[in-house]
Amino acid sequence: RIFVLGIGFFTLCFLMTSLGGQFSAKRLGDSPFTIRTEVMGALESRGVLRRMSDMLEMLMKRMDILARLENSTDFHKGDEARFPLDRFQPAAGLMERIQAIAQNVSDIAIKVDQILRNSLLNGKVVEGRRDQCEVPRDPKYPDCAGKVEWMRARWTSDPCYAFFGVDGTECSFLIYLSEVEWFCPPLPWRNRTAALPSPPSLPRVQAAFQSDLAHLLELIGTGKESLSFMKKRIRHLAQQWLRAARRLEQKLKGRQRDQKHILIHIGFLTEESGDVFSPRVLKGGPLGEMVQWADILAALFLLGHSLRVTVSLKELQSHLGVPPGRGNCPLTNPLPFDLIYTDYHGLQQMKQHMGLSFKKYRCRVRVIDTFGTEPAYNHEEYATLRGYRTNWGYWNLQPTQFMTMFPHTPDNSFMGFVSEELNKTERQFIKSNKVSSMAVVYGKEASIWKGKEKFLAILNKYMEIHGTVYYETQRPPEVPAFVKNHGLLPQHEFQQLLRKAKLFIGFGFPYEGPAPLEAIANGCVFLQARFNPPHSSLNHEFFRGKPTSREVSSQHPYAEDFIGKPHVWTVDYNNSEEFEAAIKTIVRTQVDPYLPYEYTCEGMLERIHAYIQHQDFCTTSSPPLPPKAKSPAMQSPPSPLALSPNATHLVWSPSASRDPHAWPPVDSLQVWVSETRHACTETCRRRGLVCEPTFFRFLNKKEVFLQLSITCDSTEYEMNHLYPAVAENVHECYLQKEPLLFSCAGYNTKYRRLCPCRDYRKGQVALCRDCL
Repeated sequence: RIFVLGIGFFTLCFLMTSLGGQFSAKRLGDSPFTIRTEVMGALESRGVLRRMSDMLEMLMKRMDILARLENSTDFHKGDEARFPLDRFQPAAGLMERIQAIAQNVSDIAIKVDQILRNSLLNGKVVEGRRDQCEVPRDPKYPDCAGKVEWMRARWTSDPCYAFFGVDGTECSFLIYLSEVEWFCPPLPWRNRTAALPSPPSLPRVQAAFQSDLAHLLELIGTGKESLSFMKKRIRHLAQQWLRAARRLEQKLKGRQRDQKHILIHIGFLTEESGDVFSPRVLKGGPLGEMVQWADILAALFLLGHSLRVTVSLKELQSHLGVPPGRGNCPLTNPLPFDLIYTDYHGLQQMKQHMGLSFKKYRCRVRVIDTFGTEPAYNHEEYATLRGYRTNWGYWNLQPTQFMTMFPHTPDNSFMGFVSEELNKTERQFIKSNKVSSMAVVYGKEASIWKGKEKFLAILNKYMEIHGTVYYETQRPPEVPAFVKNHGLLPQHEFQQLLRKAKLFIGFGFPYEGPAPLEAIANGCVFLQARFNPPHSSLNHEFFRGKPTSREVSSQHPYAEDFIGKPHVWTVDYNNSEEFEAAIKTIVRTQVDPYLPYEYTCEGMLERIHAYIQHQDFCTTSSPPLPPKAKSPAMQSPPSPLALSPNATHLVWSPSASRDPHAWPPVDSLQVWVSETRHACTETCRRRGLVCEPTFFRFLNKKEVFLQLSITCDSTEYEMNHLYPAVAENVHECYLQKEPLLFSCAGYNTKYRRLCPCRDYRKGQVALCRDCL
């Protein structure tokens, strides 16, 4: 009897649990895409209710039989009957409760039946809507029909479409194309407010300079040698960073700065891109990129911005809100970051996984680009037509979204890195402990030394030669026996070596790394080879495929052009006499440690602050369009430019209006005409100025040629990265048709170019005098 009661009670619990699971797992009518499945679930639930009611009835009948049997026995006699009788009393109460539950279940079954009839009826209406949708013919959405056709054929090609509710019906295509993408008009019967809730806009937080780098080190994470290297560098320079941040804070005098939400995705460190750098950290591989990334992280953090750091594709997808699938669909939510700093590898990964959202948000991207990307390589159509297409270009970004290690071309923004500064005591110590007969060779890989025996023999006559070439114990590197090789040194030990040495000598490679600046900052003279002819993608394998036509005249053009003698000597290594004469002079020359301001911590903080505050590629002003046919009554607006007092160039007219938000300020503009063999970069540099590509829009007018007394028998608008320009021999003038092709780089002997130049701050070529 007790056993039967127990079985009945546990059966009841099991059925109620199953029923609860059925109802909790199914929610009716959330969207047209789930009704059919959920109605089937409700039908199953109705069957469960009926079976449960039947089993309860059977249980009640069996308990009734037990009760009749109990009444007919004379088991209840004497004191012995108390225990069984007490046990039976609760059973009677249980029976009453089971009867009540059975009645409730019966009532629920009736109600579910009514709900199901209504649901099925409504489901038929919605199914009809889904199956009967027609592609709208709206001239505002010309691509709608073509996109629907594509969805019919390819909607199963990526699981992300099903994630957004596409199920193969016409209406699901139209809902997706109107509410997730934007190629079709919204369907009138859809409740878009419920489908697309708009998150409330959060109030802007003001950025405040940070003073504790411990949190940044946590953000960078662990697990890779490259990350360990960057964290060690940040810790080593921590005090210099903090002093620089305090100085900049005083310079800005409490100026209001919005805190930016910034994602830093270092694409070349992801496993998907091969992460070739992490294994080479301990083997002497090039570390310039990691030096730069470490300094970028430190600068952004100290300026007070909110950072997220990723070095894996999975983390990137999570932070961006990438839907599951192969990357064809837009992001599930608005991009939560104001800025994204990445590299070419990361840029490719973002494009692959963000779908149409990449085009929408690419104006927020900043690409850390070691060697630079010129406009001719950046514009996809132009690069394809004119033979400038490479593996790294054609992104159609604003060229100043690319940020370089050195100021190669003003077409890109100069990001840079930092070198360690010395205080007065350290500078004096270095000067008094220099070994005038000691030279250190630039290069940690044995291949750099091959074929250099002639130079090394000459150098060995005057100086003791030291190297820092990586080697394994059982395989020493192939360097001359008279070279004292220290092996790969930690950064602080390498600094100590430079502080003793008089000469730091380069043999042509690696190009444009941070080491020469570190050597000069530690009181070394840097000796490097002059390339004749200059190295470029046309004649040197290293530059082939890179998105630049830049001609490199030496191993380190920045050191040659912006520092020069006595700190930097550039000689022809093919001329033994010139090479030996330079060595003799360097041994006798005394130099002080020198570091350009733009490579100090304060200089980099100042530069990045200015970029974040003023560079806005999402709301750029539209450039002048090619003129249409005008009636005689229509007049061109007067040029804001005026001839300079000495009539050699144009400047911003004092009477012209100024946009207070324009950056750089237009007052810094000067317009010069180049020689036929000079790019605008060279034209401006010869006048102590810098080419400023954002000013091209003021030059791209026929009136400017007239103001410069240039005769134009004809004026044409064309796509060409050398325009605006004039072919003087035939009096033909050309204006730029495509704003993305405005370029400071490039020249052609046929043209003289119109060049926009500006002034710059001493030691900070990236910023004009009033740009901070």
